[in-house]
Amino acid sequence: MIMSAPGSRRIHFRYVPMSSAHSPVSRRSSHRLSRLLGPVGALLAAALLGHALVGHAQRLPDARAHAAPPQPVTAATARRENLPVWLGALGTVTPRALVNVMPRVGGLLQSVDYRPGQLVRRGQLLATIDPAPLRIALEQARAQAAQTRAQLAGARDDLARYETLLTQNSIAAQQVADQRATVAQLAAAAQAAQAAVDNAALQLSWTRITAPVAGLAGLRPVDAGNMVSTNGAIGAAGATSTSTSTAGAGATPVAVIAQVQPIDVAFSLAQQQLPPVLEALRAGRRPQVQAWDSTRSHELAAGSLYAADNRIDASTGTLMLRAEFANRDLALYPNQFVDVRVLLRTVVGAVVVPTTAVAVGAPGTYVYVIGAGDKVALRRVSTGAADSGLTQITAGLSPGEQVVTDGLDRLHDGAVVHVVPARAPGDAAQAARPRAAAAAHARRAGGAG
Repeated sequence: MIMSAPGSRRIHFRYVPMSSAHSPVSRRSSHRLSRLLGPVGALLAAALLGHALVGHAQRLPDARAHAAPPQPVTAATARRENLPVWLGALGTVTPRALVNVMPRVGGLLQSVDYRPGQLVRRGQLLATIDPAPLRIALEQARAQAAQTRAQLAGARDDLARYETLLTQNSIAAQQVADQRATVAQLAAAAQAAQAAVDNAALQLSWTRITAPVAGLAGLRPVDAGNMVSTNGAIGAAGATSTSTSTAGAGATPVAVIAQVQPIDVAFSLAQQQLPPVLEALRAGRRPQVQAWDSTRSHELAAGSLYAADNRIDASTGTLMLRAEFANRDLALYPNQFVDVRVLLRTVVGAVVVPTTAVAVGAPGTYVYVIGAGDKVALRRVSTGAADSGLTQITAGLSPGEQVVTDGLDRLHDGAVVHVVPARAPGDAAQAARPRAAAAAHARRAGGAG
């Protein structure tokens, strides 16, 4: 009988018949010996077979491990650089001033002298009210003032003669006193007449409506030819609800101007984030503030924090703050929503890696460090601040060490990797276009069939 197993030695059991010349006793002894050796040989063969199978099973994983190809990954090198620490919030752009330009006198709106959406200067002519009625009123006031001045001059001449006669005892003292009272009354009347002239001149000047602040003019609320009063335009078919938001119910302004250079952004921060911000304001510093678009992909403007409210909102636990932006390119528009970032501090010489290299799992926070022979080692780390796709490593990693940035989910401690260049963002979209086109073609072909 022959028993064998993979990787084991072959054991031969051979039965040798006894010669007929042997004695019956010898044959019986030989038969008894073979009966004893039969079970022992079977047990020994089974043991050798099991040992061979176990050894083969233990060698299979090692063989598979040695045969597994390196995993393709992207990598980056830990480095030192200055890392800014930012606070984020949602903000609303608010004009520095929003002015509803109302008429100060009534009359016919003769002209509108600005274009909707135009940047206007302070003092620039916006509209004109028919000045003719007020010019006539001014002339009347001037005439009345001239008449009063003439009466005052005559009364003063009479008073001078009366005082001369009084020194000669040629006139009664009571008549002189009465003349002095007349002169005082006419002097007061002359002042009132001059005030009427000034008022008429002022009213006439208000027929030219000018911009009280520099800023951006809104859509035209009222057209030329409408009658206006101090309560707004009487006929304003082109008025919009947004144009009269602050002018009062039923009042239509001649123009709405928003001061946008500079412009403000209002935002709130939680009370836990306030101490370093308020400390900077009290010290006279103005922390840097950035305004980003809603997708957080484009910085719209850079400015500075300049004011904080005097109380925390009890319902939200936040404090309202305001930042100022020069807004020279008009990138910020009133009532626009923006993402706000406030610079708290800058960590000098921080050890940073791409944020994609840091993973969180059962071992805690860790990275895969590429070592000798392109083998990776799982390394637990401690993280700090994060900004612009970079994360600070406060412990567990040294500058110059290489870490895996993409493909972490396919790795384990001790795996062999192959570092490949990182794919540009446009490459993935370009590679996806042929697949999408093929899928669309297959759908069309299926529908046609």
